[in-house]
Amino acid sequence: MRGIISHASYLPHRRLDRGTIAAVAGLGGGKGTRTVASYDEDTTTLGVEAARLALAATDCRPRAVWFSTVAPAYLDKTNATALHAALRLPGDVLAADFGGAIRSGVAALHAALAGGGPTLVVTADIRTGLPGSADEAAGGDAAAALLIGDEVDGAVIAEVLGTAAATDEFLDRWRTPGDSRSKLWEEKFGESRYVPLGQQAAAAALAVAGLDAAQVDRLVVTGAHERAVRAVARSIGVPADRVVDDLTTSIGNPGAAQPGLLLSATLEDAAPGQVVLLLSLADGADALVLRTTDAITALVPRRPLADQLASGAPVSYGKFLAWRGMLTPEPPRRPEPARPSASAANRNEDWKFAFVGSRDRATGAVHLPPARVSMDGGAVDDMEPFPMADVRGRIATFTVDKLVYSPSPPVVFAVVDFAGGGRAPIELTDVDPSELAVGDEVEMTFRRLFTSDGIHNYFWKARPVRSGTTTTSTQPSSSGPATKEDV
Repeated sequence: MRGIISHASYLPHRRLDRGTIAAVAGLGGGKGTRTVASYDEDTTTLGVEAARLALAATDCRPRAVWFSTVAPAYLDKTNATALHAALRLPGDVLAADFGGAIRSGVAALHAALAGGGPTLVVTADIRTGLPGSADEAAGGDAAAALLIGDEVDGAVIAEVLGTAAATDEFLDRWRTPGDSRSKLWEEKFGESRYVPLGQQAAAAALAVAGLDAAQVDRLVVTGAHERAVRAVARSIGVPADRVVDDLTTSIGNPGAAQPGLLLSATLEDAAPGQVVLLLSLADGADALVLRTTDAITALVPRRPLADQLASGAPVSYGKFLAWRGMLTPEPPRRPEPARPSASAANRNEDWKFAFVGSRDRATGAVHLPPARVSMDGGAVDDMEPFPMADVRGRIATFTVDKLVYSPSPPVVFAVVDFAGGGRAPIELTDVDPSELAVGDEVEMTFRRLFTSDGIHNYFWKARPVRSGTTTTSTQPSSSGPATKEDV
């Protein structure tokens, strides 16, 4: 039996009220909110956060990582390798990108369910458009991660019963490389193509599963063509009360991440024995039929989507435009940072990408960053790697710096004391300085510090632990013996 072993979704902390758009842009907007990736987030960092949550809920470890996005941080360079490094996976684990089109997300899921060892499918997107456009308001930023495997790999919580695809070449939505916005053909034309394709794929997948539409307990329909999504949901024979909310009024449409996000949300509150039909409309149609198992009751999501929805904070439309590069505010009058060194990053890969410190084998003293000489006793080269990305800490002191260079000043720096030992100066994110206090609990999150000469400088920041957050533990995880990848 092959299927889903673990799953998770990740939403950025900030939310844009669509009602604030028209007052600035002169048009657009609407009701509800959309999620907004912060200035220090991109699709890679979003994907890391979703993957961390998915892996934290299971002991199964992937033998491959497939990363899908329409908005990659790099071209030519593989983006999945940054996820691989941040998750501290062994060197023989394949990391590859599925990218360029919205359909690539569900295609990666198709491929993982078809066979092979345990595979982590990560999808992430940052959606935007011109100021005041429908895409700007309707889009959303999010990530999802699904760990796929067989029973020998771990407890399967949702087994795959059947899959199908229907492909056709037609022009509905497109964007040329380097363009900041998508373009659309006439809406009725797209609907006329997607509806029969969706019906065809759904019927074929259900036939493979030996089921009919009336036996579907949860129907998830995704796609960037909203009118076609609604039409297909009405036309395939599943009762309307079984159609899963697409969450576009609170999250928006996160493109390639939408199928994984809504599937994860559906599994969070599904009961054993329920049939789930996932139908994705993007340059054709893809259908997957899954049935939940008894094991689903034992999987405890580390950060449920409902908690993430409830814990978001607003962002102004002006700041949103600045973060998206649509508005250029006056920067701090300080030199911009120099480009990161590739050789230095490689020498410190475990520290930079996985936040791995060192611990004195004799005294247990934790060093951040890792050190050769112990601060407790002075032992030399008697350290073991000590992962700290999942360890919470508390703010010992902090400062708000309005002068240092930042794409979104001011910058908040804090000295953090970690549970079980270790102290380090850490930049804070997803925080309002007026709400901070010494003693506040924080957790680590993978972010982009800055970009210089086209090189993204990734590292770890800290964010406040909020109600419902169970991302991290209060103690370091076991690191096991040092391997070649640790050095």
